[in-house]
Amino acid sequence: MTDILPLFAFLACLVLTPVVRRMAMAYGWVAQPSQDRWHRKPTALMGGIAIYAGFSFPVIFLADFKSVLFRLNGTTDAVSLPSLAAVIWIGATAMFVLGLLDDFVHIKPQTKLVGQILAASMVTFLGFRLHWVTSMTLDTGLTLVWIIGITNAFNLLDNMDGLCAGVGAVTAGVLAVLFMDTSPHAAQIAMALAAALAAFLVYNFNPASIFMGDSGSLVIGFSLALLCLHYPETDASSPLAAWAVPIMVMLVPIFDTSLVTVVRLLSGRKASTGGRDHTSHRLVLIGLSERRAVLMLYGICAVAGASAVFVSRSDDLTSPAVIIPVALSILLMGIYLAQLRIYPEKEFSKLRGQTFTPVLVELTYKRQLVLVMLDLCLIAFAYYLSYRIRFDTWEFSHYFNVFLRSLPAVIACKFLAFFIVGVYRGIWGYMSTNDVYVYLKASTFATIMSVAAVTFIYRFQDFSKGIFFIDWMLTTGFLVSTRGSFRLFGDSMKRRTLTGKNVLIYGAGRGGEILLREILNNPKTGVRPVGFMDDDVLKKGKKLQGYTVLGTFGDARRLVERHGVGGILLSYHHADPERMAALTDFCRENGLFLKRFSIQLENMDVE
Repeated sequence: MTDILPLFAFLACLVLTPVVRRMAMAYGWVAQPSQDRWHRKPTALMGGIAIYAGFSFPVIFLADFKSVLFRLNGTTDAVSLPSLAAVIWIGATAMFVLGLLDDFVHIKPQTKLVGQILAASMVTFLGFRLHWVTSMTLDTGLTLVWIIGITNAFNLLDNMDGLCAGVGAVTAGVLAVLFMDTSPHAAQIAMALAAALAAFLVYNFNPASIFMGDSGSLVIGFSLALLCLHYPETDASSPLAAWAVPIMVMLVPIFDTSLVTVVRLLSGRKASTGGRDHTSHRLVLIGLSERRAVLMLYGICAVAGASAVFVSRSDDLTSPAVIIPVALSILLMGIYLAQLRIYPEKEFSKLRGQTFTPVLVELTYKRQLVLVMLDLCLIAFAYYLSYRIRFDTWEFSHYFNVFLRSLPAVIACKFLAFFIVGVYRGIWGYMSTNDVYVYLKASTFATIMSVAAVTFIYRFQDFSKGIFFIDWMLTTGFLVSTRGSFRLFGDSMKRRTLTGKNVLIYGAGRGGEILLREILNNPKTGVRPVGFMDDDVLKKGKKLQGYTVLGTFGDARRLVERHGVGGILLSYHHADPERMAALTDFCRENGLFLKRFSIQLENMDVE
């Protein structure tokens, strides 16, 4: 019977959502477009009613409310926990009522927070905790922060069509997989929530015809937060997994809330102030469509969830091989997105009446410090991963002490080599083949110094030569990939955000490459290349700096009509006079502008 509960949740939400939408439009429960909102047309609210109804009925079927009463009356021992379904239903119902009040009458933030604290306190009183620390007092405080924080994180995540519902559905699906073998009832609850949210996405995905409102986002956040609290109670949790799995499962809402809060505070804004500065908005700013931005966050959520499943089924010595790359990837993403200018200059912070350089701008001059901290993590991870690749689980447990003992010496040697060779002399965001050569030299020199240090200190006893070879390959790869990612991110953002008239670049040679770089680095040009045109037929179909050679001059008319071209940029000087005349006539006949690219050095009067 319980196997059909997710199906019931899906069908119930699928049927109820259009009913709620019609009611919302009839009674004027509509979200109007505003400056700090993302939608552009009036949209129905109160979709949370359908989500709650579709999700709550299956949970009621699984709930044992007597266990909650017994716990409140003290008739059960302190170790036995009440029914998870009953506690989730009670808390979700409280969040639904609280969210519904906020949707209708817009209650004060402090009032909403008090309601969340009461619900979270009920959960901890009934015995559900994170079990992250041995101190019950501290663990209770952490649990309260977790429940309230995750609940509000999903509330903040409801900032773009389909985002909150989709991330919630993926997260609930991951939790269902985690609980599949260890807690069938918890898996049923998670699947019911995922099914209800999947049905709501039919109407909420871009372009959305209904929004969930606080009555939906608070229910989603609270329910998922409580499901995560149940994870340490299962047999699958190891000491490291008890910490890592809940955080990785909730990575997207935690990342979004942290990014928004930190950047707003650094920018002199209140963290509680609304705005279009969330992760999804920043992804759109770098050139993604709204759908692609949302789908990208779905993908990040799924990858983090799959990593959490791996960690839950691995030992504490293997788990870091997944945890550390996920953490570093999300850190790099945060660094990229935090650099985007969202707020006007006047909104940056002032201190004691004196205007200071904006904090985020100031940090751009200290990026080498960020690189040093990043390299510290990468060096340690590369050395750890070398041992994990070289030895199996049993051998690694034996050699783990050797790894820990030698790690400080390896870190010191590698940083010394990096500074000597000049890894930190490069400019952030730029990387050439010469820089790759520098990284290769630095990594090689660092490995030689590490081997020499280990030989001198430990006489190379209990060490493997293969370890240092693997470590050299990993360190080199990490250096090149991290620096290259800065360059790739910058180029990608420039290409996606170009605005202006579409143009063809005539000449796919060195001059065309230089012209393209100038356009990408100088938005004042006001043009957007669609590709190249070149007289060499052998270049047709090939790419130059990511842009395709679309054809020859003979294809010009077809290319202009197909790509809506407004002008042609000539990238070379020494053109055939007949071809130049033909090109000029062609542009005149088709109403196109024609410009020639040139670089000149002018003499300055120094007398």
